[in-house]
Amino acid sequence: MIHDAVLDYYGRRLATCSSDKTIKIFEVEGETHRLTETLKGHEGAVWCVSWAEGFRFRTSYCIWSANSQHALQVPSRTNFLSTKVNIVSWAPHESGCLLACASSDGNVSVLEFKDNSWEHKIFPAHPMGVNAVSWAPAISAGSLVSSGVPSSAVRRLVTGGSDNQVKIWNYNPELRSYNLETILSGHTDWVRDVAWAPTILQKSYIASASQDKTVRIWTSDSSQPGVWNSKALTSFDAVLWRVSWSLSGNVLAVSGGDNKVSLWKENLKGDWDMVKTIEE
Repeated sequence: MIHDAVLDYYGRRLATCSSDKTIKIFEVEGETHRLTETLKGHEGAVWCVSWAEGFRFRTSYCIWSANSQHALQVPSRTNFLSTKVNIVSWAPHESGCLLACASSDGNVSVLEFKDNSWEHKIFPAHPMGVNAVSWAPAISAGSLVSSGVPSSAVRRLVTGGSDNQVKIWNYNPELRSYNLETILSGHTDWVRDVAWAPTILQKSYIASASQDKTVRIWTSDSSQPGVWNSKALTSFDAVLWRVSWSLSGNVLAVSGGDNKVSLWKENLKGDWDMVKTIEE
C-alpha cells in the first residue's frame, strides 16, 4: 500500500513510500513516468516522504541525499526516535537545513544540519500524539509591505494532535528551545493534518484537517500579531486526512476518506468557496 506521494519543487520527480519498507523515485515528464531509484533501509512501513529544496531528499527515519550526478546515497540514519513518526516537514531554506518530525509519543523532533553534522532538539507538543507538523514562512507576514526594517528569518511551526488542538511554536535562539506561542481550539476530534500557507503578504493562513469532518482556516493579520480567527469548512461527508496549499498560498487542496480532493479559494468577502472537486 502506498502511504504518501510527493512531487519535488519543479514537478519533475515523484517520491512514493509504501508498506513494503521502500521509497521509489520516478522521473515525470508530461503524462509518462519512469522508475529511476528504489531506496531501501527502513525496517517498517514508510508513512511519509518530503522533498527538501535543491537535490536533497529526506524521510522520517533514514536520510538520503542526491549528489551532483543525481545518484541517491544514504549518508546517515537517524535512530533517535523510539516510536512511530507520523509526518515530516522541511523548513524554508532561508531558515537553514531543518527537518521537523511529528511522533506518536507526543513529541516533535527537529533535526538541524550545521557544521557538517546533525543536531537534535526534541520537545513535548501533544500528550496523546502528534499527527502533523508544518513550518511557517521564514519571513513574517506583512514585512515585505511594511515601511520598517525588514525582519530577519524566523523559526515558527504549527502542530496538530490527537488532543484535538492546533499549536503554534516559536524558536528562542538564546535558549535554543521551541516554546509554545498559541493554542488554537475548535476541532472536536483528532487533528490529522496542518499546513501553514507560504504567503508572506498581509495575512498568515493555517489550515487544519480533522476527523470531525471539518477543515478550519486560521487567519492572523499582521496588524494584530498573535490574534488568530478561524472559519470552518463543513461541507464534507468523510474524515479529512490532508490539506495542502498551492505555491502561491491562495488555493487550498483538501483530501478525505471518500477518495475526493476539493480545491478552495478565498473570495473578496473573506469567505472560502469550493472551486473544484476531483474524484478517483
